Amino acid sequence: MAQQSELEKWNLYKKQELALLKPLIRNLGFELENKQPHISGERYLMQAVTTTSGKKLILLGHRKHDGKCVVIKATRDGNGMRELEHEHVCRSTLETIDFAYDTFFFPQEFLFLKKSGFLIAVYEYIEQETPFIERPLQEQALFSLQAFKAQESARATVHNHIKRIKKTFEIRSSADYLETFSKFKKDIVIYAPAKKEVFEKAQRYLQENQENIEQYCHFLTHVDFVPHNFRIKDGVIYLLDYSSLRFGNKHEGWARFLNFMVLYNQELEQGLAHYIKINRAPEESVSLKALRLVRLAELIWYYWNTLEKTRGDLQKLNKIRIEFWISVFERLVEDEIIDPKTIQNYKKERDRLRSEEEKERQKKLH
Repeated sequence: MAQQSELEKWNLYKKQELALLKPLIRNLGFELENKQPHISGERYLMQAVTTTSGKKLILLGHRKHDGKCVVIKATRDGNGMRELEHEHVCRSTLETIDFAYDTFFFPQEFLFLKKSGFLIAVYEYIEQETPFIERPLQEQALFSLQAFKAQESARATVHNHIKRIKKTFEIRSSADYLETFSKFKKDIVIYAPAKKEVFEKAQRYLQENQENIEQYCHFLTHVDFVPHNFRIKDGVIYLLDYSSLRFGNKHEGWARFLNFMVLYNQELEQGLAHYIKINRAPEESVSLKALRLVRLAELIWYYWNTLEKTRGDLQKLNKIRIEFWISVFERLVEDEIIDPKTIQNYKKERDRLRSEEEKERQKKLH
């Protein structure tokens, strides 16, 4: 009998869990929607590649008595439960941090309970008037800066602060970032030996600027700050993924966001990098570049790690993704901007090879 693919395993998992969850959710006063974009398309790869991540379903639904839209997270997996509990504790802790000077906004939590072997969390679904990437450039820039400044306002600067957060949040130092990059580099250059020199040059940059990286550590940062992890309603930004909050280099969230915007709004990416250059100390631009290199290496490593778990068009696509992000990495090492034509050619190939299910999922994410 042929070994099950990762997609087949995921589809079986979804079918089994949903059969149990649907009546359970209904008895709690909620109803699931027919279409569930957050468990479709390429979503299964995150579970397959990140072996330490727990299995869980993220579902859309509505409250039966008033039709209010909700997001439901549910799991029976031990690691999945620990993740949901960690997210719950992060949210509660952030609401009480007295060394954060700006307010953090979160969707209302309706339920957090264990039932019939499941841990279930139900949150308010934040409706937004316009997806972030469809807003005018000026609005995107203002909201981005507002979010980053809010995160920067929370910095653990004294022993008492560290004591309060260390049991809840991961804390990363400059040494952690350098070690992480080294691990990613080791695997990437085996896959792409011709790129060894550029990755070694990047590693030297990190080593030579470790002091600058450390200078901006101990800040609260959302390490997956991209449009599908926040929503804007009535001029307020709501964070959706609290488990991606940690205390580390304050530019880590910036780095993830700017790397994402290479694809979706290169003008915003360049504008925010320029903002740092002209409005902050020179060391901040150094730190931002360093963290962008770390996060790009992580992205390249992620897609490399999917190759043995994918087939057909998706495997071809992920090879193209690796090539593209290595190109972005190379340009950043040299302080150059990637050619917009290269971006357009990549997006054209990406859309050609993406499944229809994944295309639909991406629409719902943004």
